[in-house]
Amino acid sequence: MTLCVRNFTICLYITLIFCIFAVMKEQAGMILLSFDTEEFDVPREHGVDFSLEDGMKVSIVGTNRILDVLKQNGVHATFFCTGNFAVHAPEVMQRIMDEGHEVACHGVDHWQPKETDFAQSKEIVERVTGRTVYGYRQPRMFPVVESEIKRVGYRYNSSLNPAFIPGRYMHLTEPRTWFMKDGVMQIPASVTPLIRFPLFWLALHNLPEGLYHWMVRRVLGKDGYFVTYFHPWEFFELKEHPEFKMPFIIKNHSGHQMCERLDRLVKMLKQRGHQFITYNDFVDRVKA
Repeated sequence: MTLCVRNFTICLYITLIFCIFAVMKEQAGMILLSFDTEEFDVPREHGVDFSLEDGMKVSIVGTNRILDVLKQNGVHATFFCTGNFAVHAPEVMQRIMDEGHEVACHGVDHWQPKETDFAQSKEIVERVTGRTVYGYRQPRMFPVVESEIKRVGYRYNSSLNPAFIPGRYMHLTEPRTWFMKDGVMQIPASVTPLIRFPLFWLALHNLPEGLYHWMVRRVLGKDGYFVTYFHPWEFFELKEHPEFKMPFIIKNHSGHQMCERLDRLVKMLKQRGHQFITYNDFVDRVKA
């Protein structure tokens, strides 16, 4: 996470210098909003002894705040849940389903992801929810074997951020938009055209909101849909906990401020006629 933060900062400076304010006609599009619903483990990346129980407390608070914002705006999203979160927060999982959102898989243990997690994660989440799970996202966007993803019954994989960020997100040769691979639909996180600036969670934390909204609209004008993701712990008051040793770029605008930023983003997109759909619905639509 620390390397990701540093490289994102470099990418931010480059984009702010070279951002091309091209006029692009915006069309009504599809919004694929998602949340990597995992146990909070970022302090461990900074040498803090942080238990699963403590991580779950943070993520449960954050997930309920997210659900409140989505409910107030009448929109649906996709929640990529780890096996750990599903097992330790069944009441939150039930709320996610009761309020019309899609549940997908996000590995088993977020701190120790394994290549075989996709199968065990599906078994755990389906057992907890009683529903068939169709989508997968590997923790930290690590690569997966698509043929194995298909074998266990997933329809789509969203483990790719094709951004211009040196490090694990540097996938400049990969398509920006959805594509098929080994019979599985790949749904990358959205990045801007040309520069490939990432429009994921760190961007909404740190960019001026007007600039972030403009970039989102530019992607919608180009692609006809927009894909992004956040984490429940971003909606927890991280700035009130110096013991977490969180970098400024992560805790900036966290907690209730992030709830407000998400709320304004959703309202802006709704006002412009865009439709919020789940990832599985997106697969159905583009395949129709």
